[in-house]
Amino acid sequence: QVQLVESGGGSVQPGGALRLSCVASGTIFRIYTMAWYRQAPGKQRELVARITSGGSTNYADSVKGRFSISRDNAKKTVLLQMNSLKPEDTAVYYCKLESIGPDYWGQGTQVTVSS
Repeated sequence: QVQLVESGGGSVQPGGALRLSCVASGTIFRIYTMAWYRQAPGKQRELVARITSGGSTNYADSVKGRFSISRDNAKKTVLLQMNSLKPEDTAVYYCKLESIGPDYWGQGTQVTVSS
């Protein structure tokens, strides 16, 4: 059974940084595209960043130049480095494994950016 476990969320001041981590189990991690989504209160869940099995990446316009997604296939881990955080980055961040079959989601980790 596929499981995704996120960690690394927390509270930071504007301009600060956080690194989110998502560890996968129960799957051949290296063959799948992995993504980070976020959902702010009262808003729809949105894509933040995505990384393919080959390492290609894409980002939401709102985070380009500030966030960086990477993966370590040996550790079955996908990371999201978030720099220059803004209050509007406040949300629950979810890790997602994207496949041609079902998609899998983690439980989410809260990120709060506030002074």
